[in-house]
Amino acid sequence: MKSSRISGEEAGSGLCSRFSPRNAPEVSQQLLDFLKMDTWMCVYMIVGLQLSGCFAYDGSGYWPYTDDEDVRYTGVPWCAPVKVKHGHVSCQTPRGERYNNVLGTRCKIRCKTGYEMHGSSEILCMASKQWSGNYACREVRCPKLAMPSNGGYKCSDGSYFNSRCQFFCSPGYTLRGDNSATCQSSRTWSGGNSVCVDVDPPVIKCPNIKEKTAEPGKLTAKVTWDTPEGKDAADGILTDVILKGKPSGSHFPEGNHKLSYTVFDRAENKATCRFNVRVRVRRCTPLSVPDNGWMKCDSSGDNYGATCEFRCLGGYELRGSAARVCQFNMEWSGLETSCASMNINVGVRSAAALLDQFYEKRRILIISAPSAANHYYRFQMTNLQHAQCGLDLRHVTVIELVGIYPAQIGRIRHRLIPPGLALQLRLLLQLSQNSFNLVLLDKQGVDKQRYTFPITAAEIFTTIDTFPLRTEEAILQKEAGQSC
Repeated sequence: MKSSRISGEEAGSGLCSRFSPRNAPEVSQQLLDFLKMDTWMCVYMIVGLQLSGCFAYDGSGYWPYTDDEDVRYTGVPWCAPVKVKHGHVSCQTPRGERYNNVLGTRCKIRCKTGYEMHGSSEILCMASKQWSGNYACREVRCPKLAMPSNGGYKCSDGSYFNSRCQFFCSPGYTLRGDNSATCQSSRTWSGGNSVCVDVDPPVIKCPNIKEKTAEPGKLTAKVTWDTPEGKDAADGILTDVILKGKPSGSHFPEGNHKLSYTVFDRAENKATCRFNVRVRVRRCTPLSVPDNGWMKCDSSGDNYGATCEFRCLGGYELRGSAARVCQFNMEWSGLETSCASMNINVGVRSAAALLDQFYEKRRILIISAPSAANHYYRFQMTNLQHAQCGLDLRHVTVIELVGIYPAQIGRIRHRLIPPGLALQLRLLLQLSQNSFNLVLLDKQGVDKQRYTFPITAAEIFTTIDTFPLRTEEAILQKEAGQSC
């Protein structure tokens, strides 16, 4: 039998590597064969010691160590397994053991994106079978967002990581800045510099003024309206409404007038509305001044309610209406006015009937003399011949009564008055047939002045010009441009 030379460590390790509870009989036979060999007897002790270690397997009830101090370093699990929710664990064992929770194992913990470490990021499995620190990956939470004035925000997941907050504004306000903000892993928001500003102008509606018509005899119309109130969609606070133009209740002249109202809100946004006030003056077709006469109108002369009065020059009488009014239908009242040559009817039966023809039309200057040769008469008639324009301007008609009845005659310019009618005039006016007399009657037939001697035309004109009615006539004649 050929002997083999092997070391005790090799022999022991070979046997242990081949030993297990399932092949124990086979190992016993191998051991007996081995002892029969004439090799080193000292190997027996080594082999025996190592085989005794091989027979100590799990569940066999045999364990060579007597306390935990010895099992710590055998590579078996010692601390609780490391489990990190929402994170990653990277561990390093002391001697490269299979398990990541043996004594002395050092583990580093990293959290996933969006999560942050609470506790220790590096732990050690200690002899107390406890890890050296607590650990947890908690979701990142950003600080509370500032609420924009006059607005707010709505978030998908509160203030947690990846939560997206959408900003909004109250009615009437507009968002300026970021529309949204997102919670980032750095515990900061990706936006949030948002404000709600009032950029919308207020609303104001101006009154709707229809056309106004001037009242009778006026060229203006009183126009009233309610002051409009502005509205603001934001906070509803407005400044006073400012009017540009005449205020309500004013009298507006004829034509179109532009007005506007302006209002501001607290953000200085401005709103303006504009409206028109149109005033109409109803007008008739303008009247013309009649030939040989003049016309005086009040107001503007052709507007609704205006009145026009007419006068005729001396020697002419008014035909038609002495006054006409512009009516609402823009037609003139009365009949068309004209000035016709005055036609004196000397065939009337009485002196009163003759004088009535001059009532409110003409003044009368009656000259009575006993004969045409009377020197007072001749002086008076000579003086008046050069003053015919002044007499006509003052509406004066001269009546001559010359002679003694039955030879007396009367004359109105070139028309003769029958002797009987001339006698009635002397009797009516109490004029003597035997002396010179001069009588001045006004337009109402009132005896205003008597003279028993001739006077100049200037004196006659001065007397007539003191009559109240004559003052008005003079003004009208001046406006019409009538003069001698």
